[in-house]
Order: sequence, then structure tokens, then C-alpha cells
Amino acid sequence: MNEMLAYCGLVCTTCPIYLATKETDKEKQAKMRADIVKLCNEQWCLKYELKDITDCDGCLAEKGRLFSACKKCPIRICARKKKVENCAYCPDYACDILQAFFDKELPAEVRLNKIRSKAKSK
Repeated sequence: MNEMLAYCGLVCTTCPIYLATKETDKEKQAKMRADIVKLCNEQWCLKYELKDITDCDGCLAEKGRLFSACKKCPIRICARKKKVENCAYCPDYACDILQAFFDKELPAEVRLNKIRSKAKSK
């Protein structure tokens, strides 16, 4: 599976919601979705229920399925408005919204910093 990077630096192809979407075994998919609810509620202090875990084909999807939270994501909305491949290419990198996200997702920051440094060296 190829790595698909979200605007924020997360890897969509390793996202539990993306993986559950791609799961064909319905029993396994149901368990994955229940685990996602638990993770979101414990790690992110969200109040998700099973019905909130919608299908997702990745943050960059133009058409098709998109997780309900991704539709409202301020990082995604901003990046799409600015028409950047991801936030590493944004002239306002790293804005306050992105920096607050990085406080919880350091690997995303590392990925975007790597992309940004490669882009600047060209």
C-alpha cells in the first residue's frame, strides 16, 4: 500500500478509520470501528459513538468517502483553500492551528519538516 499523506502530515494509509474502511471482513471492521471510538474518546477527549465513525478514502479525496471529522478539519479546509499539496508547502507554515496539532502529533511535524526542507533545497 502506498503512503498517502494528509495535509497535516498524518499518513492516511495507516489511519485506523482508513484501514477500517478498506476492511472487507464485516465482523473485523465492526471491531475496528469500536476500537476507533474508544481511541478517539480516550486520546482526543472526543465524544464519538459508533455511528460517528464514517468511511474515509483519505484526507486528499476529491470525491468519495471522507470521515465526518475530516470534513470539518480546519487544517484540511485551509490547505484546500490555499491549494497546497500539504501544509509543508504553505507560506504560513507552521501556523498556530498546525502547531497546536503538532503538540499531539509529533511524527506529522517531522514528516512535514522533512518535506519542507527538501522543497527549500531545490
